[in-house]
Amino acid sequence: MTEKTLPDGKRMRPIRSFVLREGRFSAAQKRALEELGPKYCLATDQQIDARAFDRDAPLVIDIGFGNGESLLHAAPMFPEKNFLGIEVHRPGVGGLLPKLEEQGINNVRVVVADAVEVLKDNVADHSVSEVFLYFADPWPKARHHKRRIVQPPFCDLIQKKLVPGGLFHLATDWENYAEHMVEVIEAHGGFSNDAGDEVFSPRPDWRPQTRFERRGERLGHGVWDLVLRSRG
Repeated sequence: MTEKTLPDGKRMRPIRSFVLREGRFSAAQKRALEELGPKYCLATDQQIDARAFDRDAPLVIDIGFGNGESLLHAAPMFPEKNFLGIEVHRPGVGGLLPKLEEQGINNVRVVVADAVEVLKDNVADHSVSEVFLYFADPWPKARHHKRRIVQPPFCDLIQKKLVPGGLFHLATDWENYAEHMVEVIEAHGGFSNDAGDEVFSPRPDWRPQTRFERRGERLGHGVWDLVLRSRG
């Protein structure tokens, strides 16, 4: 994300939707990045197009994929599509790569970077068929709401990258964030809701039910999915 220059010449740091906490980065995860990174990981300055996958196919982007559970579920289900996972946290990437290798999944590539920057700089306009955004940091405290990734400029960016009619699928397990997403999307006006205005969708089969989601359901917690289409 490009820094802005203020009138006094000082640079204003961009507000990011994440805090980079690497946490426990195991030796196995590091080794996977070193050994399998050249096969699956793309450079942060590489254009995301057919050459990145060695074939021309519809492009699906999974933003902030965490441990990669959604990619491991969806990519084999839709072998005719190219999947790009974008994640800033290296341990999650290091955990995903061996599973891609073990399961022989060849239609996934990964970029370790800020998704907003990748979308802006490396993805052509109207070249993406689907975007997934699952369980983004809800930043529950009111003073942190400005850090939530679902904001009008982000919606502008997603719509700009999607093909007309392209899918934008969001999911959250925080009710307040679900309400926030609906409010932002409805005000934006660039997307139609598959379930109807201000209505949430059942979980589609391409999104796996996570273990945290199953636990939350047992505890009576909700999960909210929005399945949207770009109006072009």
